[in-house]
Amino acid sequence: MTDSKLKKRKLFFYGLSEMPISIAGLPLLTYLPNYYGSEVGISLAAIGWIWLIARIFDAFTDPLIGYLGDKTNTRWGRRRVWMVASIPILMPAVYFLFFPNEETVTGLYLLFWLAMFWVGWTMLLIPYYAWAAELSPEYNERTTITAWRTWIGMVGNVLSKLIPTLALFFFAYGGTREVVQMIGIAMLILIPITILLTVSNVEERMDYVPPKLSVFEGLQIMWRNGPFKRLVLAFFLHTTGVSITSATFIFFIRGVIQEEKAGIALLLCYYIVNLCAIPLWVAISKKIGKHRAWIFGLLCFVITNPFYMLLGPGDIYWMMLGLVITGFGGATSYVIPPSMKADVIDLDKLYSHEDRAGSFFAVWSFVTKISYSFGPWFAFMMLSYIGFDPSPGVINEGNNIFGLKVVYSFSATIFFISTILVLYKYPLTKEKHEELREELRNNMNT
Repeated sequence: MTDSKLKKRKLFFYGLSEMPISIAGLPLLTYLPNYYGSEVGISLAAIGWIWLIARIFDAFTDPLIGYLGDKTNTRWGRRRVWMVASIPILMPAVYFLFFPNEETVTGLYLLFWLAMFWVGWTMLLIPYYAWAAELSPEYNERTTITAWRTWIGMVGNVLSKLIPTLALFFFAYGGTREVVQMIGIAMLILIPITILLTVSNVEERMDYVPPKLSVFEGLQIMWRNGPFKRLVLAFFLHTTGVSITSATFIFFIRGVIQEEKAGIALLLCYYIVNLCAIPLWVAISKKIGKHRAWIFGLLCFVITNPFYMLLGPGDIYWMMLGLVITGFGGATSYVIPPSMKADVIDLDKLYSHEDRAGSFFAVWSFVTKISYSFGPWFAFMMLSYIGFDPSPGVINEGNNIFGLKVVYSFSATIFFISTILVLYKYPLTKEKHEELREELRNNMNT
């Protein structure tokens, strides 16, 4: 594969499949737990355990799909067939998760359909992100690929939040249940359309080297990949902090700001800033390096989040200011880490002499889901411990509100500081990656 720049048409069609992924990320962490806790009536402790138990399935499905995806060999390639196969699994899972019969829903119902959703999500996400690492070998262009993908996904995310916001302000139609249903409709429409447009308009490279190593041999080589281990740890810490904040966001808006219906508008503000900041962070990362840009983005949260302790009823504009600042810094997490993932895969290719992007992204997918489950589990256990009641109409006061403030304000701060410490002096810089790419080219020519 040459180092020539990718055409914008290919970048656009590749990025389309990020739309349902981006839209799904928010409600799974923010609105669905709140909906099943407040509207359906499942306890916060039970929801926390359900989110955590659902991840047990991923201990098997993620590495299996990553390994099988690398070994798949069809005339259509090895990534696109898995993405198409995810559609008939994701569609019913989304429907039953976002449009349940509230009178008959149980914890087992939520657990089953959440587990089914994660299976379909794995079949889409791992091949799709592994494919990005194979589109270009160039250090900075990989950031461009993730920027296009993220920006297009964020457009869908913004639109999916804009519609409920307009419905609320112009038609007084809104609330947790209504937002969940509108986002569910958007996902049911976009999942088949965007995936099929991507796979039919972007070709795969066919000169890959299928893995011959056993799973155990591959894991041994993966474990010797120092930058990979550091990046996985940073990714886990960062995503755990994000998931705790996301899971408690609506509770914070409802309990502290006491403006529940404004939650979707505040999130819209956050994602609009994300959308605008992505091109700037791409330019910054090309100047100072990927890991340094990510650190600066994380500092926006570390500095801002503790000030949420000072907020109270009606402080919606101060909340919005905080979301503008963190929205600017948060744009880095959508662009920089995926590009860094592709770089550490090159190091593996040098050691293993095989194209194993799927196996690597399986590890990241599993780590992501663990953190997406551990974070809400931790948050809901804490809220349950302090006696916070998510039921509509219940007024929480005193220690309950103070505890909610502490969980929301400091959890991400602690995890993001830990992420910064892991990223400090990250070894795989642009210069080191150029040396790595040169060594790979020399190996191919011998």
